[in-house]
Amino acid sequence: MSTADPLLMVSPAEAVLNALPHPVIVVAPDGKVVDANGAAEAFFEVSLPLLRRQALRDLVPFGSPLLTLVEQVRSRGAAVNEYKVDLGTPRNPGERLVDLHVAPLPEELDCVVVMLQERTIADKMDRQLTHRGAARSVIALAAMLAHEIKNPLSGIRGAAQLLEQSVEDDDRTLTRLICDEADRIVKLVDRMEVFGDERPVEREPINIHVVLDHVKRLAQSGFARNIKFVEDYDPSLPPVLANRDQLIQVFLNLVKNAAESIGENAAGGEIALTTAFRPGVRLSLPGTKTRVSLPLEFCVRDNGPGVPDELLPHLFDPFVTTKPTGSGLGLALVAKIIGDHGGIIECESQSRRTTFRILMPKYTPTEEAAGPDGGRKT
Repeated sequence: MSTADPLLMVSPAEAVLNALPHPVIVVAPDGKVVDANGAAEAFFEVSLPLLRRQALRDLVPFGSPLLTLVEQVRSRGAAVNEYKVDLGTPRNPGERLVDLHVAPLPEELDCVVVMLQERTIADKMDRQLTHRGAARSVIALAAMLAHEIKNPLSGIRGAAQLLEQSVEDDDRTLTRLICDEADRIVKLVDRMEVFGDERPVEREPINIHVVLDHVKRLAQSGFARNIKFVEDYDPSLPPVLANRDQLIQVFLNLVKNAAESIGENAAGGEIALTTAFRPGVRLSLPGTKTRVSLPLEFCVRDNGPGVPDELLPHLFDPFVTTKPTGSGLGLALVAKIIGDHGGIIECESQSRRTTFRILMPKYTPTEEAAGPDGGRKT
């Protein structure tokens, strides 16, 4: 029996460290990174050999509280925690809020161990549950509007049409205005009624890349004909159990929003479609103890001017829009569809880089015969 190469063997402590989902790094007295786990490599987007050539100050923003915490721990010899610290850098753009846990490493003189716990995922989960609550409120509102508003509007429109036949030409502009506004309100109510559709949808294993290719062709033949598309797909991605038409509606809406943000005549406009497998994200289903893994990541990114900071936390709420003529229901409907499929959607935005990120569960053969609530598919 052959003996394993000692160089290839991993110590139990190292195996445990690499199994942790949170980034962990060890900082030497001179500020250099001497060790890190796999999650830290992913967080900083740098391999371990390159991390070991870096000082901590090169990995975090200038004047970061993390640098002060490391010095405090080194001088006091006791652990220190700090919460909601932004570690976004030009290398890792965007807001990256983390909880910091810094402690001395007794086995190594003056070395300090730093563990980062990303806040963004937890915050996204909380915001997504808020979005779902808002969507449920819209469902109730839509049902009420359909019954209480559409019928009187029909009478108002009919009366305006009758009045139009007996008024002077100069007054017909007003009767036409009444009809047009009544039609506009009916269309708005019709769009809201979609939120109240609780019928189970037909689902099947879907190759997301086929959906994205279809959406890209539709966009390039119309509203995004002058925009460059970039595709970065993971070819080994497993299928997602979903309704194809609804997924097309979701991504067509996101791509259309991206194109409108860039502008029809903007030079250098670019929309990136990406897919990836990101294990480790799990969501608790409301009202149950079940936790669902969401490893499938689908992103739509554009280089438009971005979303105003004050709108970003409420972007998926009904009637919130950045468009002068928008109804504010498109992204709310997107959030509802993704939520109905057991996933979450979130937006990260800064100038020239806005990303809509969708996380969804992967398809497993046992799911095909079961509905979204665990019941048998009919």
